[in-house]
Amino acid sequence: MGILFLSTCSSLLPLVAYRTPPTSTYRFPSVSICCSKIRSDFSDEDQFHWRRRDILKCIGTTVGLELIGSSITHVGIANAADLIERRQRSEFQSQVKGTLFKAIKENPDLISSILTLALNDALTYDKATKSGGPNGSIRFSSEISRPENKGLSGALKLLEEAKKEIDSYSKGGPISYADLIQYAAQGAAKATFLAAAIRKCGGNEEKGNILYNAYGSSGQWGLFEKQFGRADAEEADPEGRIPIWENASVKEMKDKFSAVGFGPRQLAVLSAFLGPDQTATETLLATDPDVAPWVQKYQRSRETVSQTDYEVDLITTFTKLSTLGQQINYEAYTYARPKIDITKLKL
Repeated sequence: MGILFLSTCSSLLPLVAYRTPPTSTYRFPSVSICCSKIRSDFSDEDQFHWRRRDILKCIGTTVGLELIGSSITHVGIANAADLIERRQRSEFQSQVKGTLFKAIKENPDLISSILTLALNDALTYDKATKSGGPNGSIRFSSEISRPENKGLSGALKLLEEAKKEIDSYSKGGPISYADLIQYAAQGAAKATFLAAAIRKCGGNEEKGNILYNAYGSSGQWGLFEKQFGRADAEEADPEGRIPIWENASVKEMKDKFSAVGFGPRQLAVLSAFLGPDQTATETLLATDPDVAPWVQKYQRSRETVSQTDYEVDLITTFTKLSTLGQQINYEAYTYARPKIDITKLKL
């Protein structure tokens, strides 16, 4: 009976060749398994039972290893699929940034409006109800026409035109307005950083580019760029959540920022987002003892070659702002790879 059973497992037949096998190592795929030595003072029947038990252990281990090997194979396939999706998103994201940066470069007068558009879309977030946030709701006519959004329609129209171009080459579906607005603000912020570098080089664009690439903050955008996959709201966010920045007092600004978890430091570093005139905004913010030290810190930083403190803090704050209350879909904009019909291959 034992021999009949073993005959179905040809890889285990060598085990029965030993009456009292020494401690041996039997090799199964990629793994070594050590079976125990059988005592010679046992009867033949006892030895058969010992052998059978060891054989069953080996079989169980082999099956387990095969299952593990199969699981590893599936994990490998899953990891490969994940890498493909990451590459798809990365390639699409690079195209999106290129399109937006080109549009911004051709319309530099809209930079401040793009920054405020992103801020106003995001600051509708309400922690109590977990509603609002950077969800693209500002695209609705009922929201963009509100007093706090006066003067921002030009920026929105620019992004709508950019969206048509982006959607024309997207293989993973149309880009959401939520992503579009925040990535446009990233492009606008980068444009201001680059412009500052060019000014430091006496207006020489080539030298300014070299300076920004050498000392700029491009490497700090990594966390922001992972947040790609925001969903669009289906209706406008509630009214009354955004101040009219040009008319707001410092206290009103501080209260609004505090409501979403920001303090005086974040308020100061986002001064360029608070209306069309950053200098006027910073002059007002500097009248507040809590905000003034941060305004002065960032003004000094902007005078340096690298602007490190200012740029890094702005990128960090903007990254948090751009994700308030949002669930990021990390599979957004991915698409199925075309299958190869092997029947058409010629060998």
